Amino acid sequence: MNTPFGQNAPVERRQRSGPQQKLSDRLPIGFDLNNPGAMHGYVLGGRYVLTEHQGTGGMAIVYRAYDKRTGHDVAVKILRPDLVAQDANYVSRFQREAEAASKMTHHNIVNLLDVGMEGTTRYLVMEFVEGQTLKELITRRGRIAPETAAQFTIRILSALQHAHERNIVHRDIKPQNILVDKQGYVKVADFGIARIASKQTLTKGDTVMGSVHYFSPEQALGKGADARSDIYSVGVVLYEMLTGRLPFDGEEPVAIAFQQVHDEPPPIDKIAPDVPVPIECVCRMAMEKDPRNRYQSARDMATDLQYALEGNTAAMLARPDRLASPASPGTRQGGTRPAGKAASVLKRINVRRVLGWAGTLLVAASVCWGLYVGGTAIYDSVINSTTVPDFVYQDITAAQRVASQNKLNILTVENYDPNSTAGTVIQQSPQAGTSLKKGDTVVLTVSRGPASLVVPNVVGMGEVEAVAAAEKVGMKPRVEYRISTEREPGSVVEQDPVGGIQIPSESNVLKIYISGGSVTVPSVAGKTLAEAEAALSGVGLTLASPVKYTDTEDSSLHGLVADQSPEPGSQVMRDGRISISLWRVRSMMATAEVTLDLPVSESMMNVRVSLDNGSSAFDAYTGQFTSDASRHPTVTLSCMEAGTYMMRVYCDEVMIYQKELVME
Repeated sequence: MNTPFGQNAPVERRQRSGPQQKLSDRLPIGFDLNNPGAMHGYVLGGRYVLTEHQGTGGMAIVYRAYDKRTGHDVAVKILRPDLVAQDANYVSRFQREAEAASKMTHHNIVNLLDVGMEGTTRYLVMEFVEGQTLKELITRRGRIAPETAAQFTIRILSALQHAHERNIVHRDIKPQNILVDKQGYVKVADFGIARIASKQTLTKGDTVMGSVHYFSPEQALGKGADARSDIYSVGVVLYEMLTGRLPFDGEEPVAIAFQQVHDEPPPIDKIAPDVPVPIECVCRMAMEKDPRNRYQSARDMATDLQYALEGNTAAMLARPDRLASPASPGTRQGGTRPAGKAASVLKRINVRRVLGWAGTLLVAASVCWGLYVGGTAIYDSVINSTTVPDFVYQDITAAQRVASQNKLNILTVENYDPNSTAGTVIQQSPQAGTSLKKGDTVVLTVSRGPASLVVPNVVGMGEVEAVAAAEKVGMKPRVEYRISTEREPGSVVEQDPVGGIQIPSESNVLKIYISGGSVTVPSVAGKTLAEAEAALSGVGLTLASPVKYTDTEDSSLHGLVADQSPEPGSQVMRDGRISISLWRVRSMMATAEVTLDLPVSESMMNVRVSLDNGSSAFDAYTGQFTSDASRHPTVTLSCMEAGTYMMRVYCDEVMIYQKELVME
């Protein structure tokens, strides 16, 4: 399994000319969005056993899975293949956002554990949270107690502050993306994939309909979103928790977006009079239409909520006295007294109290100094402290990355352990959950694997089963295909070292030789391309791409096979590819100039153009394009016969688009 970060490469595969097993060949029936249960039991990447379908969202199919390496349950999000077929940009965005998500590790975030690609299928592995969404909790309870709602919001803001500090904006904060586990811990989900959803417009149905209720005004207007956009969405979530209803609703997404931009939400005190004014005031400031008038950071909003819970309204950025109406002053918790009454009180102050003011100022100065010293200590305790993550069962490379993200140093010691693979953390000190200062050191004991290994006997097993058996005892499998008639294709015919012997743990490489079957290559000389393809297919072989040409002036040879490799009578593996060369008379070739429409890519991109006339399909063009090359190159395609063809354009083996093309 390959990942963008090079974290997981447990199997090195070396093939001579044998077949590569496609994902579609290994699935029970393939990715069927109408029958996701058919995936149960499939082992993704040789590691994650899919056990339960959790749901199909706007961007991904979500499964609960069992991690064979750690023994933990995880959540696997597989990028929907129908989206890849519609727009290849989803693939590059999915990968970029996965990389962004990998930069975050926080106790209030559903953390990314792994990123993988199998065939053309991309997937993310996240920690599994046993619980319910905040939306489900609101729906069941109707309303959430103000103090609990404030605490939930503080934890959401803690997650967002962590993300915003890394220049990551969620853009799709909503109760459906917030999980509450059985112990009441709050986890924000869907960092990364949320940004891909911003490609949708307000007219594209259910996916956006679920989010437009929480859009900021600038998002509704199609403008750029920043950290303050997330804060607006948090304000809407808090409003929904406090009142049990959404601030803006309607039948059409555009109507809701219009309200987000132009309308004020119904006052919370009209719906839920028991909500304290300070908490309501925080909610209103978070939902200001102009981003400049909102909280400028998640930390500011969280601090105000904490002040509101403590009753320290004087320290709040959102002053509760601004919520009091002149017509009914002082009638609610936190409201101000009437201006007239305040003036009357001032008039009754006499000169004798002036002397008391000096003493009051002195006391106030002392209090302020105490608050400053105490505040500095609290700041140092909160800002410069971190919680030790759980490193046990993690690969040491992943553990070091997590430690770096939490500003902790790592000291490793190694020890043999018969129950774990080499490179796995088996102990840590101090334990997970301990509070340390940033820059402190955590000692990790890393397994060297067993002192000795008993080599498993994998002859006769399938490839996936053999690889799993090798990894289970701490060995590193090296897979190679070979021509064989001894066993069924895909099963192990030989291994080195042999099974059953005991070896030192340092000599832990197991060479696994897989049967590729054996096929005799037929002769296709003198046949047309379609006839050659049919002859090869009949014995389990395929044509190699691209087809080569040999020039001739003899028009009777035009389009017939001139040469082939390997030679007729050779023994090759089943599903092997045979290269051929066709005779051609250049003046008889049909050609067409086409301008390709390629997606933007940040890396080298392999482009392939195939032509299909219904009887045969072949590659008419292959090439590579750098990230700064034109996305609309003009290329010349040629084929043996004039006619109408279906042209298919592939980028990195993902079909981008297809259209009919007339070759003349």
